[in-house]
Parts: sequence; structure tokens; C-alpha cells
Amino acid sequence: MPLTVDVCSAQHIGDREEQQDRVAILPHREYKGSLLAVLADGMGGLSGGALAAEQVIHSARNSYERFGPGGDPREMLVAAINDAHQGIRLTALTSEQEPHSTACVLVMQPGRMDWAHCGDSRIYHFRNGELISRTVDHSMVMRKMVLPGYLTEEQAEKHPNKNLLTACLGDEAMPEIDFGEAAPLTSGDCFLLCSDGIWACFTSEELGRVLHTLPPRQAAEALIDGARERAAGRGDNCALAIVRVREAETERKAPPRVGRQRAAM
Repeated sequence: MPLTVDVCSAQHIGDREEQQDRVAILPHREYKGSLLAVLADGMGGLSGGALAAEQVIHSARNSYERFGPGGDPREMLVAAINDAHQGIRLTALTSEQEPHSTACVLVMQPGRMDWAHCGDSRIYHFRNGELISRTVDHSMVMRKMVLPGYLTEEQAEKHPNKNLLTACLGDEAMPEIDFGEAAPLTSGDCFLLCSDGIWACFTSEELGRVLHTLPPRQAAEALIDGARERAAGRGDNCALAIVRVREAETERKAPPRVGRQRAAM
């Protein structure tokens, strides 16, 4: 059965003075059956974070436009993130700002999905509402305390240093990049890219349930509204992208009419 995708992206400024999250979903102009989803959470005062996040979108788009059938998706993902990092570093050198950003980049090809991330924005893979995989934040608490087993994820959510990153774009060190993939794709697969303004407000089970029970546009609205309500006036910027795989509807042809034929005389 052929597959197709339903997609949606959304963002909200939250209770901040400026929107420094950016998100985009882009089809390839020439490569049929492919699309790019990219999300960035910028950090830095005086609009520096917004500029950094814009650089992630710009670099990912440029890298993706050079990508085509037979190309290595991992090379494309590395180029997207490293090019964005270099662009952000140049911005820092030519201004008084100290811009940084996270990056989530996901590319779909016929039958498979590949992704990469740096920072604490996340990519979730659900199948029929069940969590299959989730990126691991490049944060001090996650890498130094949760993964070694000193803290549970529930305890980490209350840690005072939970937002301290160990890797991001724009730092002096090159970005630390983690990769993931899903192949083959099947109906019911759903991928969520989101900034911490979304994931900090929900459990994985809640996210999976919303994405499974609602179409992408309504799911995006429900998650934004839920995050705003739970933030109670202290909400961060929110951004998300949803890519849901389903069976393509095939056009049904009307059966041929059967009638009596008159015999030739």
C-alpha cells in the first residue's frame, strides 16, 4: 500500500518578549517523495537568538536543496548543522551578541526517515501512539546524571541546572551531533520535532496520545494550548513540527456497466 504524509508546523511566543524559536517544513523542489523538517531554539539577548535560529533554517534549506536521489542523508544533516554553526559564529564575531541555537533536522526519503540534533530540542518517533525513540538532550543533567543512572528523568525535570547545555550551535567547540533513523516507514509512524517550550509540559505518553488521536493541525493546536495552560503565565517560546505517515487513499474506479447487447442481424 503506498504511503503519504500529513504535516503541520506551529509556534507561539509564549510569555517571552521575543520569539526566538524557528520551524519549517519544506518539500524538495525536484526530489519527489522527500521533505525536510527543521526546528531551532535560539538563545542570546538583543535578538541574537532569533538570528541564530534563522541561520539554522537557512543552512538546512541550502543543504537540502543540494540533496537528491542517491545522496547520503547523514552527510546532508551534518552539513546543515555545521554550516549553521559556522554562520552563527560569524555573527558573533561581527556583532556584540553571543548567539546560540539548538537544531533538529529531519529528512524524509521514500521509505525512510533520517534525523540529527544538537542541544535540547527534541525529535520523537511514535508509532500508533507508542513511543519508539526519542533524542537525548545535550544537557548537563541528562548526560552526566540521568544516563549514568544517578537521577531519573522525573527527578531531572526538577533539577535547577536542567537547562544547562553541554552542546549547541554557536559555541567555541564544534557541535555534538546525534543521529537517528527509521526504515522502513509504515502507516501510523509519527514524528514530532519540538522545543523545550513544548516537551517540558508533557509526558511522552501524553504527546503520543494527542498525536495518535488528532489530525496534525488539531494536534498542534492542542499541544500549544496545553503548553500555554500548564505554563501558567511563565511559558517559554513554543515551536513544533509534525510529520505523520499514513496509507495513501487510492482512487476507486467505478465498475464497468454490464448490459444486454443486441445481436447483429
